[in-house]
Amino acid sequence: MNESVTTIAELFYAAVEHNLPDALAYKKDGSYVPISSRELLGSVECLALAMHDRGLRPGTNVAILAENSPEWAMTDYACAISGLPTATIYATLIASQAAFILNNSKSQWVFCSDQAQLDKVLELWHNLPDLQLAVLMNGPVPEVEGRAILSWSQLMEEGKAQAARAPQVRQWGLERKPGDLLTIIYTSGTTADPKGAMLSHGNIVSNVHASLKVLPMQVKDRCLSFLPLTHIFERMAGHFVMLHIGASIYYAESVGTVAENLMEVRPTVLCSVPRIYEKIFAKVMDGVAGSGWPKHQLFHWAYLVGLQAVPLLYDGKKPTGWLGLRFALAKALVFSKIKARTGGQIRFAVSGGAPLMPKVMEFFWAIGLPILEGYGLTETSPVITANRFGVVGPGTVGLALYDTWEGKPFLKIAEDGEILCHGPNVMLGYWDNEAATKEAIDADGYFHTGDIGEFDARGRLKITDRKKELIITSGGKKIAPQPIENELKTDKYVSQAVLIGDKRNFITALVVPNFDSLERWAGYKHLHYANRRELVEQPIVMAKLMTRIEKVNATLSKYERIKKIVIVPDELTVENGALTPSLKIKRRIVNHMYDGLIEALHEVHKGESEAH
Repeated sequence: MNESVTTIAELFYAAVEHNLPDALAYKKDGSYVPISSRELLGSVECLALAMHDRGLRPGTNVAILAENSPEWAMTDYACAISGLPTATIYATLIASQAAFILNNSKSQWVFCSDQAQLDKVLELWHNLPDLQLAVLMNGPVPEVEGRAILSWSQLMEEGKAQAARAPQVRQWGLERKPGDLLTIIYTSGTTADPKGAMLSHGNIVSNVHASLKVLPMQVKDRCLSFLPLTHIFERMAGHFVMLHIGASIYYAESVGTVAENLMEVRPTVLCSVPRIYEKIFAKVMDGVAGSGWPKHQLFHWAYLVGLQAVPLLYDGKKPTGWLGLRFALAKALVFSKIKARTGGQIRFAVSGGAPLMPKVMEFFWAIGLPILEGYGLTETSPVITANRFGVVGPGTVGLALYDTWEGKPFLKIAEDGEILCHGPNVMLGYWDNEAATKEAIDADGYFHTGDIGEFDARGRLKITDRKKELIITSGGKKIAPQPIENELKTDKYVSQAVLIGDKRNFITALVVPNFDSLERWAGYKHLHYANRRELVEQPIVMAKLMTRIEKVNATLSKYERIKKIVIVPDELTVENGALTPSLKIKRRIVNHMYDGLIEALHEVHKGESEAH
């Protein structure tokens, strides 16, 4: 690991010296096509030359509106070397949301993956005074009057014609400074319009170096990239870290093909948000529930042995004696088969972006696929804390990356419980929003995360909730919804849950069932229904799910308990607007989507008051 690297431009040129045959790889015609380090270098330099010849100069903003691909990566590196800050846009956003970012960032060029993404730009181009040109990465270029649209292949040909000038590109890279603006990444906007977090070369590179002191990465590791590169977690950990350490990056075809691509790529490391791990856990548990008695009993015996071994594994110890023998047998008979479904080669996985349920973490550690959970935000590049082998704490997000920075604590807890961070990873500020910057970064240089947390006895951070997402009932009781929602999701019949109760006199919840489990149970009960909506409307289903809710209620204070639930047949997704692209719940949107059902629940019980 070359810690003398201080900019992404330096990082790129140092990384291509690994000379990998498959620095990147993408799926085409049923198989993966590798791109070597040398091919990557040539493409990036050609792209940089072409952009320069078309008039782009340092400080000009360029947007990327595309799914993960080699072209996404090449654009990012070429812009970093050329001093062109990138505004990244989730491919799942609708036209108006994409246009907001294009307009706010004053991007002059936009790179679009295909015609569907280009159509979003064309729809509202007339409202984008700064936008001069769109580059289409794949597909034929449409002729649109008054709009400059260029194909990726044409741009690359223009660059290849200037290949003799490639040494100039390396010189441009040397001109970059750690404090230069690298990228503008827009926050998810769970409560308001997105804000553009300005991250410098130094912000990201410092996080790459610090993360690699925590993660036992190796040259020639292999990862599967499926989280959007627009997400800072994937951009830093699955993109820059992998490139820097000399790992190969294979792009999944889509989130829907991850299971298939895992078997093809057989990655050695994995980066994901908790939702993916939760789905794997639920699928395994549901498969066990539907298996015959011998397999069911064997799994639960092995799982119990695994759970007994996990506390030792968290502390970096190996089970010995009778437990060690049983654990080895459990791995051979059960866990190895489960791990094989992920390709069988994963040494460890990383989780970030949202809280990982301890129950899910225990499961993966038990089967031999240890997960290291970290914590951070877009504004902190993103990692602030991370669990490390030997000091893993379930329910915590680990130790701070640094003890101090510039003579001050790197991480501290404010009087109201808010987590504050002061370090080389803290953003420059919000793009064109001085008021928001002053609100987020105080006079002492501390970024206010908006998260509430505390340290345990070993110095590991535990996140208890979002400061602005606390539910305050009409009786003045404060309730942290995330821990309760996470506990609800550990039930095999619950896929998603959203607590509701702000300014109300008691708590209710919106529940999306795990339909694999629910429909199997409905079959046992011989229930008749034409579709999922008819299923969730049956009183016996409501009664069944309420019995599951009551198990969680038994662990809560009286004022936290869920009195009624709304069961909905449709999953909360990015596409229906209920989740941010980073899979966080948009509470105000969910409240609006199901306003009638929620109001009906509270209207029926209007006379009730919360229990104390």
